[in-house]
Amino acid sequence: MEAAPEIGLWRLMAAFGLLLIPLGLSLAVRLGIFRQLLVSAGRMTGQLFLMSIVLLYLFRWDNPWLNVSWVILMIFFACFSAMVNSQLSFGRFFFPVFMAYFIGAGMILLFFNGIIVNYDNMFTARLMVVVGGMLLGNSLNSTIIGISHFYESIKKDNKRYLYLLSLGASQNEALLPFFRDSMLAALKPFMANMATMGLVSLPGMMTGQILGGADPQTAIRYQIVIVLAIFTAVTVSVALSVYFTSRRAFNEYGILKQDLFRN
Repeated sequence: MEAAPEIGLWRLMAAFGLLLIPLGLSLAVRLGIFRQLLVSAGRMTGQLFLMSIVLLYLFRWDNPWLNVSWVILMIFFACFSAMVNSQLSFGRFFFPVFMAYFIGAGMILLFFNGIIVNYDNMFTARLMVVVGGMLLGNSLNSTIIGISHFYESIKKDNKRYLYLLSLGASQNEALLPFFRDSMLAALKPFMANMATMGLVSLPGMMTGQILGGADPQTAIRYQIVIVLAIFTAVTVSVALSVYFTSRRAFNEYGILKQDLFRN
């Protein structure tokens, strides 16, 4: 198969021209996303071009220690984004969420590189950085949904939680319904998307490989294993994020602390 044609500057600008449609709709019906959309598109463009330069040197040097350090840096920024978007306290929750990502995404990343792909060098930049980014990116969205849903549910239904404690339930037993609901809220969108892959949507990794000239069968197999790895990483990261943060969110009497959310 032929490789994908080069996208030049003018074609790239034509793609940005597509934004005139959502921007026009925003103005017409007053969605209020005009400025946010421009900022998001600008940040996305700048960050991706910057990442292309970083990847160029990471691939060229391909130093295992540097690659692992870059993945840890990505985990740091993922935690920062999770704290910002969930409105949770940085001081109280940053380290627990960092450890949840480090264990959840990190464990699956090593398993994927060492067992599934079975590449000679599992710490090469093409695996550590690229696959690590896919695992973290998907875990980020689900973690924000999971931990936000968990604490907001407890705040809204605090009487139910306290009632379970008054009946003699342990803190873990009283939190279990909220934990279950938060996990379902975080995982259901991904499972719905996974169920329609191939029928409704063609996933990005498979599409990219096919455009790059890879055999469709090979591209499909890679897509299957990466989706399974992502889902497992998402599940572990969300579960550990909720569990680790809950160890710091309650006082010795099992009462939810008041300084969890930033104003």
